[in-house]
Amino acid sequence: MRPRKPRQIARELALLSLSQLPANPKKLTEEQLPKLVLAAVRTLRSEVQDTLDNAAAELQRSNDRLLSSEVRAADLNSARVMVKEAIASTQTAINQLGAAIEFPELIQLANQDKEVSRYAVEIVRTIDEERNNIDQQISTALVDWQVARLAQIDRDILRIAVAEMMYLEVPNKVAIDEAVELAKRYSGEEGHRFINGVLRRVTEQKQTV
Repeated sequence: MRPRKPRQIARELALLSLSQLPANPKKLTEEQLPKLVLAAVRTLRSEVQDTLDNAAAELQRSNDRLLSSEVRAADLNSARVMVKEAIASTQTAINQLGAAIEFPELIQLANQDKEVSRYAVEIVRTIDEERNNIDQQISTALVDWQVARLAQIDRDILRIAVAEMMYLEVPNKVAIDEAVELAKRYSGEEGHRFINGVLRRVTEQKQTV
């Protein structure tokens, strides 16, 4: 697993911070912005613990099924089913542990690297101050859809990318690639393709202006 760069971590923190805002938030103060990012870090810590607890429960379930296959199976087919269920639970636990491994790195960098927290705050501030303009750009790129009807995680990923392109001097390609990576981590199965398509149309609109 390649270590992620500070700005990649910052985008993820910004995304988690935006998810904690109410649907129609008031303008944030300079004091509230860093507190919002700090709250996102605390949420991550809680998520790590929950993920580890779930993994432990899956491993216990796997162990129980293996024991059942040895002492309770009525025949060979029943034993095979129980072993398959045990393997599935073990695989689920491995996947959950894999996800949990990445969070401590994010938490550590958020706490120790000033560039991470600074850029996360800058993203959230820009979206807070320019929300109407950013949403207008997204809205015109949507086909038969409205910004308000988007899933929150997709809407926030799009807002981060558009904010970077319009206000933070991030090259279009970089902003799109990073948004797609965020979508692969946090959105639904087709989310990254949808976000890629919308952002491509945003860049096309910028070029025709």
